Amino acid sequence: MTISKGLVRLGFHPKNDFELLYEDGVTTVNHWFSDLPQPSESEIKEASNAWQAEFNSQEFARKRKAEYPSVDELVVALWEGVVEERMASVTQLEIKRQAVKAKHPK
Repeated sequence: MTISKGLVRLGFHPKNDFELLYEDGVTTVNHWFSDLPQPSESEIKEASNAWQAEFNSQEFARKRKAEYPSVDELVVALWEGVVEERMASVTQLEIKRQAVKAKHPK
């Protein structure tokens, strides 16, 4: 998986540019289809490490997204706030959002 993420980060596409082989716990490039030269192992590892660092840095965002109010809840609150001029739903939704943000800070 690490090789795949590194190659994708370098701009290559699975199935179009490369095929991987996983055998005995080791992943290797089985076939290289791209017209561009195959990156070195160190280039792939560096790109993979950069992908992993970026992924790790966004953990708070993934956790927030799982707990934020749904789009349906947002639409209802906005409708009630704007059309029906009842701001209680909007206020409650914002309280919920702020609680999630406090629970999962950047």
